[in-house]
Amino acid sequence: MINVFAVKWYGESEFWLALGKVILAIGLILYTLVTMLGGNPLHDRFGFRYWQDPGAFAEAYATGSLGRFVGFMVCLVQASYTIAGPDYVSMAAGEAENPRVVMPRAYNKVFGRLTAFFVLGSLAVGINVPYNSQELSDAFEQGKPGAAASPYIIAMNRLRIGVLPDIVNALILTACFSAGNSYVYCASRSLYGLALERRAPRFLTRCMKNGVPIYCVLAVLLISLISFLQVSNGTSTVLQWFVNIITASQLINYSAVAFTYIRFKKACDAQGLSRDTLPYKGRWQPFLAWYALCGCLVMALMNGFTVFIHGNWTITTFFFCYTMVGVFPVLYFGWKLLRGTKIIKLSEVDLHKDVEEIDEYTRNYVPSPPG
Repeated sequence: MINVFAVKWYGESEFWLALGKVILAIGLILYTLVTMLGGNPLHDRFGFRYWQDPGAFAEAYATGSLGRFVGFMVCLVQASYTIAGPDYVSMAAGEAENPRVVMPRAYNKVFGRLTAFFVLGSLAVGINVPYNSQELSDAFEQGKPGAAASPYIIAMNRLRIGVLPDIVNALILTACFSAGNSYVYCASRSLYGLALERRAPRFLTRCMKNGVPIYCVLAVLLISLISFLQVSNGTSTVLQWFVNIITASQLINYSAVAFTYIRFKKACDAQGLSRDTLPYKGRWQPFLAWYALCGCLVMALMNGFTVFIHGNWTITTFFFCYTMVGVFPVLYFGWKLLRGTKIIKLSEVDLHKDVEEIDEYTRNYVPSPPG
């Protein structure tokens, strides 16, 4: 229900929920450091033991170097699921105060923090639990929900640490709530944007007095009913379905973002608009944009590559991994055929739309009093 209130209440709730996630991430990293040096009830100074036995790289579908490479690719595809995050910040720009000042700071902070937490978090997981852990395998194969499959919980149980697993479970629960809160916000605002552009039903543009697109929020909340699929299928199975289709969608989304930026950069060059005059200027462009475009397209095609390995074919996995790869071009070219739209020339791209209004808002902006 938080998404029914104004964006300031969403931002306030996310501040406290995000604080819980930060505490959880930092706490687990510190937990790993302390326990690996012997600070645990068993006084087991295990360090990087699991990097030696069974090793840092697991073999998958083959043996030797090929098996380790395939295992790495499987992990890389799974890691693509976590690619979302920094782009969500931009969705709050339309409802944020003084976005020209606030948003650049937010982009830099979010990117740095996510990168640090992801890298250190992945390192901590590899330190705490070996890839051949029987408890970890049983958790996924038996479809145990929530933190039952958490490597941290498994490590804590192995080291006979009490109370802490319950605290971690509680913080994981708040993190899940925060994720759902953010996704509902971003999905509803995306749907609202499509409705304003007449690419979704017009009734979705109706807003409450506080500016919240109520029908878009309700439509997104209805989609959550899909989660009841786990009643007839295993929890881990349904989760993997969601991971596969969301991973493909996010990779295609980032590909579109990178392609759009490349076109924007070329339009600026063609019209003589220096990026130095913009509120935010990304580094090493357009090379990073091309890297992102190519990398995301390749990863989208690799999303379900394991189904093509002999003896591993399943229609369900193929469907969830590659449906969006087929749907995206159908939607793109279908819209152009139905609406008769065309690709705008670089010299004709409107780079100054609504700029005067934004400039006036920035000049006359008065900070809201705290509280």
